[in-house]
Amino acid sequence: MSKIRILPENLSNKIAAGEVVERPSSVVKELVENALDAHAGRIIIEVENGGRSLIRVSDDGIGMNGDDAMLALERYATSKIYRDSDLFSIKTLGFRGEALPSIASVSKFSLVTKDEISKTGSEIIIAGGRIKKVSQTGAPQGTMVTVKQLFYNIPARRKFLKSASTEMSHIADTISSIALGNPNAGFRLEHNRKIVKNWLPAPEPFDRVMDVTGTGLKSDFCKLGFNEKFISVAGWILSPAISRSTSRGIYIYVNNRFVRDRVIQHALFEGYRQRLMKGRYPVAVLFINVPFEQVDVNVHPTKQEVRFARQKEVHEAVKQAVSNALHRSETHRWEPVGPGPGHYNQDNQDNQDNLFVSEPADAYTRSESSSPPKTQDQLWNKRTCFTDLQVIGRFHNTYIICEFDQGLVLIDQHAAHERVLYEQLNGRYKGSRGPDQSLLIPETVDLGYREAEILEKLIPELCKLGLEIEPFGGNTFAIKSAPAILAGREIKPLVVEMVEKTAETGSGPGLEKAIDKCLILMACHGAIRANQALTDREIKTLLDQLDKCENPSNCPHGRPTWIRLTKGYIEKSFGR
Repeated sequence: MSKIRILPENLSNKIAAGEVVERPSSVVKELVENALDAHAGRIIIEVENGGRSLIRVSDDGIGMNGDDAMLALERYATSKIYRDSDLFSIKTLGFRGEALPSIASVSKFSLVTKDEISKTGSEIIIAGGRIKKVSQTGAPQGTMVTVKQLFYNIPARRKFLKSASTEMSHIADTISSIALGNPNAGFRLEHNRKIVKNWLPAPEPFDRVMDVTGTGLKSDFCKLGFNEKFISVAGWILSPAISRSTSRGIYIYVNNRFVRDRVIQHALFEGYRQRLMKGRYPVAVLFINVPFEQVDVNVHPTKQEVRFARQKEVHEAVKQAVSNALHRSETHRWEPVGPGPGHYNQDNQDNQDNLFVSEPADAYTRSESSSPPKTQDQLWNKRTCFTDLQVIGRFHNTYIICEFDQGLVLIDQHAAHERVLYEQLNGRYKGSRGPDQSLLIPETVDLGYREAEILEKLIPELCKLGLEIEPFGGNTFAIKSAPAILAGREIKPLVVEMVEKTAETGSGPGLEKAIDKCLILMACHGAIRANQALTDREIKTLLDQLDKCENPSNCPHGRPTWIRLTKGYIEKSFGR
């Protein structure tokens, strides 16, 4: 008996499904892209139970007749490729002919479609890859695909799906990225029969950008425009003053296809070079257009990766587009921006309030003869308090210079104040409530589906910190009050950053990690900055507060709050 066998079509479709259909959001992506290729102007996406129970995508596109509908469910059937050369000049979002048969093989699937010429629509019902019914039915022009009980016949795959909330957040992200790249089309997303988002066709692409990103004001965005030889770069980027802690605000489109590309992302960062602190990410919407034959979109079945024929030129074009736009905007509009995370620089002649230094003072641990600064607690005379030190000066209005009998101590004023505020906020959260400050005009913040859900969970805990936030309809929230220590600070970017950090670490039972991240961010936003001149009285107060801290030697991020230069090292350096 032969050991080599031809796989049954049903099994080969399941294998293909493993590449194309990773989770419910993969189904949504494929179906919506098919609708756009069919020139749909309005697309409705209905989801139940995070896509486990139901995914239905309806469009008003050109539709299909009965024969084409049957062929569309055959593997490798496509209307978008006819010859070898077409494969190397892809102009459509979908083209591989794998999506529909793959989805139908792992779900209870139905297709209803009608083109302009046909008098009636066609309905095809499939379960686990097997056709159960083919009939005519009344239908408007367009296509409606219904996917029920995804992975019902592959329990091993189904058990790896996350919670309905998590899967729905992936779907919402997918629709957001597609809607951003197709502003001329309308998209309505529903979950459990409730509207999550309803984007009407946008006459101006920038209106869709503002709606999807939900970040900044129009004046905060800078428009890109770059054309050279075979490549053009367009889009919008946000001021470096408004950065994020994750890359979720980066949207990259190549020939109108949303992609995740390391080359372009690296070029984006190069364009922002020396404008963003390490670990911070810009908000950017980039549209890169190159000749279709100059880009290979057939790298992966999900079609989210691409390969450029002239990679270096693409990288340089994106870098120059971003760098030039930032330079123009800084020259005409934006203030100089410091390296701090997520802060708005409010530097002016009357208020020198810059951001804290991006790199920590070095904490050497080698021998005293080779490297002087120390941060280990055991080197500190336990009988010495910070208030016992004699303040003898300031360095760049950032470091407080102190003298004691064993040498000099340099204190980073921002890191030290961060530690003080963190412990004060932590004490408040655990029961010792401090003063609040009601906002004269509540600030509103618009979030994505995932972020809105996270913030709803955080609201009761944030209230304990004096940050009063209320739902304001949909994914919008109103900030009504803030802790007094944040007086004069921008609250909206703080809330956005807290939610993003929580999305990274998770918001599981107890929310301990999420709340600790929030405490750290609030302390960072509320702390005095580098280059901020302090009075003698303010310095004395800061040293007194450090003495009361449980861990005065490090800021909440782990950076040292102080270093010391010993007398022995100083004398040796001068040859004494």
